[in-house]
Amino acid sequence: MTPARLFRLPAVRALLAQLVALVPTAALAVALDTFGRGPTLLEAAALQGAMAMLITWRIGLAPWWRIIQLLFPVALLAALGLQLPPVLFLVVFVVLLGWYWSTFRTQVPYFPSNPAVWRAVESLLPARPGVRVIDVGSGLGGFTLHLARARPDADCTGIELAPVPWLYSNWRARFTKSRARFIRGDYEKIHFGDYDVVFAYLSPAVMSGLFDKARREMKVGSLLVSYEFTIPGFKPDKTIHTTEGAPLLFVWVF
Repeated sequence: MTPARLFRLPAVRALLAQLVALVPTAALAVALDTFGRGPTLLEAAALQGAMAMLITWRIGLAPWWRIIQLLFPVALLAALGLQLPPVLFLVVFVVLLGWYWSTFRTQVPYFPSNPAVWRAVESLLPARPGVRVIDVGSGLGGFTLHLARARPDADCTGIELAPVPWLYSNWRARFTKSRARFIRGDYEKIHFGDYDVVFAYLSPAVMSGLFDKARREMKVGSLLVSYEFTIPGFKPDKTIHTTEGAPLLFVWVF
């Protein structure tokens, strides 16, 4: 990976924002200390978090990064104050790595959908037997397992890059003897033309690329369905309200 691409990664930019925020925080602490009223560690951590949050907003990272940036210094200080055993940090790191895996690269965090969305997508499926559906970024597998139960005549697949959700999805499918299949991998490596319906609940950061792939590969009459996130410049063929006050479901017909 080139340095230019590395510095475009959201996680790297978030880390740099914390480092940049540390400089004025430290300078202010030193200046106030000369007057006999330096900030406490908690006050300094809160100030650094607030500055990092503002920097994150200014450079255009996704909204969830702002909360992370705000809380990170205080959380780190609290962890140090509790004198937790080092092995605990290792365990937490491994679990989070397995859960979020490539969020730093794909900019797609874990977004769970809900049964109202699953039923709405189910109603869109063609009535013919053998219809093929894939959930890109399938998470814990709820959507795919639901469709496999509701449409036993359909071929229902989920693809997930993160190891922990993928393992859990497979365990659920085996435990419930479901016909749903779960693939561990990157949806960019599969061919959308193999499916009649592609469902996605991803992130605004990847929607343009997802749509470009769909336009290149999806066959005539197939559906691309996105929950909450639309595609800039491309009006959906159908918009569905799943529940009162919930995000919209967008459908494009190819």
